[in-house]
Amino acid sequence: MFELTGKVALVTGASRGIGRAIALQLSKQGATIVAAARGDNAAETVALITAAGGVAEAVSVDVTDAASLEKLPAAIVAKHGRLDILVSNAGIARDQLLMRMKRDDWDAVIATNLTATFTLTQAAMRPMLKQRGGRIIVISSVVGQMGNAGQANYAASKAGLIGFAKALAKEVASRNITVNVIAPGMVDTDMTRALTDKAQVDWAAQIPLGRLGAPDDIAAAACFLASDEAAYITGHVLAVNGGMYM
Repeated sequence: MFELTGKVALVTGASRGIGRAIALQLSKQGATIVAAARGDNAAETVALITAAGGVAEAVSVDVTDAASLEKLPAAIVAKHGRLDILVSNAGIARDQLLMRMKRDDWDAVIATNLTATFTLTQAAMRPMLKQRGGRIIVISSVVGQMGNAGQANYAASKAGLIGFAKALAKEVASRNITVNVIAPGMVDTDMTRALTDKAQVDWAAQIPLGRLGAPDDIAAAACFLASDEAAYITGHVLAVNGGMYM
């Protein structure tokens, strides 16, 4: 199941955490991976994939640089002949109560988390439309579903991704392109490790399964949505949150 041999996948934010786990898992299922991140940050992800016998390359991209982002899918097609899977995962958080939030922090989060997905998806759609097939997977967040104090910018960006994906799913369904969302809960990544021990305990207490998620939990969901087994699922928000939000 979840056989992806012959597929080409672009994963943004692939340098660590959820993005790295997704890239690794897609590779294990046979996909060729284009791991995108700033500078040479995706090099370690590519090294892990190739050491395991997979095929991958790293590309340097700033997702807020629209001109570079727009060229990326075409460059992938020129090199690999196709683009089958897009996982838009790159994101940042700049938390602050709204009363104190700086406009720069609002703009940066919206640009990275939401606008970049628009730019990249629009470019990736072109080869997928020609191929009459593709998988677009957007990484949102439980915060985009339930909100969280001090994260108005982050919640707005992640909720926006859900609306974006649902609208796009209706536009491209006739070309056999599916568009789905994964909404992770609290996942054990560098971002959550930056929280105090007490904050981590408080968050875990809100999760019925009693633990933070692992990046591999999200990667497994991405592999499913990228596969032929998920061909009849589109416009869906798959919550991978341990029951934190139902």
